Amino acid sequence: MASATSTNAVTVYCGSSTGSEPTYIKAATSLGSALAKANRRLVYGGGEKGLMGAVSGAVIAGGGTVTGVIPHAMLAAGGEQDKVRPPDGQAVDKPGKFVSVVLEPDTEQLQTIVVPSMHERKVEMARRSCGFIGLPGGYGTFEEVLEAVTWTQLGIHDKPVVLINVLSFYDPLRDLVNSAVNAGFIQHFNKSLIIFVDGPASREEHQTFDWGTAALDALESWHQSRHGMPKGFFDWTQTQNGGSEESLSVT
Repeated sequence: MASATSTNAVTVYCGSSTGSEPTYIKAATSLGSALAKANRRLVYGGGEKGLMGAVSGAVIAGGGTVTGVIPHAMLAAGGEQDKVRPPDGQAVDKPGKFVSVVLEPDTEQLQTIVVPSMHERKVEMARRSCGFIGLPGGYGTFEEVLEAVTWTQLGIHDKPVVLINVLSFYDPLRDLVNSAVNAGFIQHFNKSLIIFVDGPASREEHQTFDWGTAALDALESWHQSRHGMPKGFFDWTQTQNGGSEESLSVT
């Protein structure tokens, strides 16, 4: 089982759709290129469309390596689906709306892992990486990002979550976290469990900004800043009989 000290791979959460702004695709491509350049393996949900396809395609194009983790039900249905594609399957009239990258399975660059369920998917992705980076996405991305943060808070792992706040996409989440801190539901020092990478003040510069390098720098800074910080509330290696069980932890 890989740990934060034995791998520099990064799990990326993002949408299987591209969203409404080309800048989202540019940010995903920037991240994929930075991962390849830094020789960091991409661990992601195995999708070939949307921002998933953009980031994984950029890693492959840059000579990097990818591990896709996908539940069997999704694989049997043809992979992760675009959640905003019209029900009749017709393409919308927006150029570049959908990104699809065909990745040949089980090459030297690409490893595909099939798991039984969504829960096992997330556990497998967490085990194989030293941290998480979130691009824009929908409900699934929100859930994955917040679960990764919660696992660090609880001590299931001790890994950073870095959010690429392109076009201020994650501003509402930051506001929600601040509200929870002010209301007494999140300890103030746990605000640092999420790092928001905001990029340039001018939104016009977001399309050309090097989001990938900025996100990887933030991830490294978080690891360095964790010395002496609380490492979660519980010891998840303990079992009822007093022994230890490595499989309960994803560190």
